Amino acid sequence: MSNAWKQWDFSGAGLQSLNLELTKRLRKPRVAFGLWVGFALGLHAFYLHERPRAFGYLTASLTLTVVALRGPWPVTAGLGVLYLAVALADLATLERRLTAYNKALRLHLSLRKGATPPPGFRGHYTDHDADIHDYVAVKEQERAGHSAKSTPAARSVGASQSFQQQEAALRAHAKDRKSVKTPRS
Repeated sequence: MSNAWKQWDFSGAGLQSLNLELTKRLRKPRVAFGLWVGFALGLHAFYLHERPRAFGYLTASLTLTVVALRGPWPVTAGLGVLYLAVALADLATLERRLTAYNKALRLHLSLRKGATPPPGFRGHYTDHDADIHDYVAVKEQERAGHSAKSTPAARSVGASQSFQQQEAALRAHAKDRKSVKTPRS
C-alpha cells in the first residue's frame, strides 16, 4: 500500500487526525539507535529533544578533542574511556527514554485544547458502581454462552431436557404431524 494517504489533510478534531499527527511526530527506534552512532555530536539526544544532554555530548567531545591535542595521552585515554562508558550507559537507557518521549507526546496530543469527548459520552464505569458488579456476577455465572441458572424463559419445552428426551419429543412431534391430514388445495 502506498503512503499517499499520509499527505491528505484530515484537519479537524478526531481520532483520524490525531493518528496522522502522531504518525508524523512519533520518534522511531531505528532512527534513534542509528543516530546514537553519532553520539559524539549528540544526534540521538537532539532527535529526542533532550537539549541539555545533546549539548553535554557536544561539550564533552570538544573538551576531549582539546585534551587530546594539548594534554598527555594517559589523561586523554582515561577521559576517552570515561566518555565511551557514559555513551554506552546512554545507549542502555535509550529505548526507555524513547518510549517515555512517545508516551508524553501521545498524552500531549490527546489532551490538547479542543479535544473533546464524543457526543453522548457520560464517563467510564468505576469499581464502585453496583451496575457493573451485577453485570460481572451474571457474566461469571454464564458458561460458553449459556446461562448456568435457568430463567423462566429458558424453561420452555426442550430447554432443560436431556438429549434423549429431546429426541423422543421430536419423534413424537413428527409422528403427530403424519397422523394429521391437511386438505390440499
